[in-house]
Amino acid sequence: MAPRPRDTPGPRLSPAVRAHLSDSRSCLAEAATARTPASRYVAAHLAALRAAAAMLAARPRPMEGRRRRLRSAWDLLPEAEPELAEWAAYFAVSADKRAAAEAGMVSRVSAADANELLAEAQTFVCTVEGLLGVPAQPQLPVEVPLAG
Repeated sequence: MAPRPRDTPGPRLSPAVRAHLSDSRSCLAEAATARTPASRYVAAHLAALRAAAAMLAARPRPMEGRRRRLRSAWDLLPEAEPELAEWAAYFAVSADKRAAAEAGMVSRVSAADANELLAEAQTFVCTVEGLLGVPAQPQLPVEVPLAG
């Protein structure tokens, strides 16, 4: 058997999975440089949501019947990857606060909330990448603004 070349490509992932992972990393970068806690929180949550979408795209579940109620990515994720069940529960709880921040209720998001969610989102994205066989990428430093 011939040795594998050094520059072997990563795992065979669909373009959709790769796009979701790329979007996830973009959202992390946006969150890391966000000027307000609310925008940091929203971008961090969206990064996690994009990573969950990548996992769901990589491990699709068969449809059971034609009519199914709509379920969130956080509801579907434990079925696609049981190892991510606790993450799904964590981000499902934070979804309401993200929706409030997107609706302009920014006072509900403190700087500590936003920083915690960003740290958790970074860990989650790395976890999903690892499960999908994507080489690890460094975590981004958080630039916390003085006011906010």
